[in-house]
Parts: sequence; C-alpha cells; structure tokens
Amino acid sequence: MATPGRTLRLLFLCTGNSARSQMAEAALNQRGGGRFVAESAGTEPAARVNPFALDALRDAGIRWEGHQPRGLDALEREEWDIVITVCDHAREACPVFPGHPVVAHWGMTDPAAVEGDPERKRHAFREALQLINQRLDLLLALPAGPLELGVLQDYLRGIGQTSVMRR
Repeated sequence: MATPGRTLRLLFLCTGNSARSQMAEAALNQRGGGRFVAESAGTEPAARVNPFALDALRDAGIRWEGHQPRGLDALEREEWDIVITVCDHAREACPVFPGHPVVAHWGMTDPAAVEGDPERKRHAFREALQLINQRLDLLLALPAGPLELGVLQDYLRGIGQTSVMRR
C-alpha cells in the first residue's frame, strides 16, 4: 500500500463537488508535500464551485487550481489508494473502486446548506475548511514508510471522528 517515495492518490467524494471536496482537494494538494495527489468528484455534481468555498480557500492562502464540479464517470474506473467521503449521501452512494482502495468517511456539515446573510455563510465555510485542515494535519502526520492496510484504514476512519477544535 503506502511505500516510501510513492505518491498516494486520494479521491475526496461529496454530493455536489462544489464545496467540501473541492476545499479538501486544494488544501491537500498544497500541503501534501508530494506524498499525496488529491482529486475530487461528486455523486450529483453541482453547476459550479461555490464562491464561498473559493473565498475561504483564498482567505486561508490556499491556491485553488481545481476544476468545475464533476461526477464519477471516468474517476470510478481509476485506481485510488484512498477514497474519503465528506458527506453522508456520498458515503451511501460510494461505488466500489478497482484495486480496493482504503475507504474512510470524514462527514461534516455542509456549509453550502447554511442560510442567512453572507457573513454567516462565510463563517460556515471557514469552519468547514478549519475542520478539513485539522483532519489533514492528522493525515499528514502518518509516517512516510509502509503502512499495513488495516492500520491505515482504522487510522483514516478515526480521523473522521474528529470535530472542529477552536483556535
């Protein structure tokens, strides 16, 4: 599975691929140090990336070099090392991927579902990105050497149990 010097391919899966999965992809690609290459997709892609997600990334100094929301069409035939669902609907709709990747669920509240004024929405996206970054901190703390599949699976699933820690 994870071997020294090998880049791991990670897919973040959400429903719309317009917020959480896009932010996770951008954050991991910037912070992953060559150990990970992340992509994202949605089970029911939205028409566009949520502008509040792009604002949250920009405000955090994270480059978004992503893509418009996309489905799983070609991606579900690719081999992934890790697939992480970031919403309950995607978890339920997650297909079986070739190569038997490690699958974990990092569910979190959908910031795009928050209603109210723009400041309230911005706050929801900042909190979602904070949780994503805290979980990525734990992912990036993994040793770079070989990892037994079951240990990796348990560790990644445990990360999904973490909740936002106020700074």
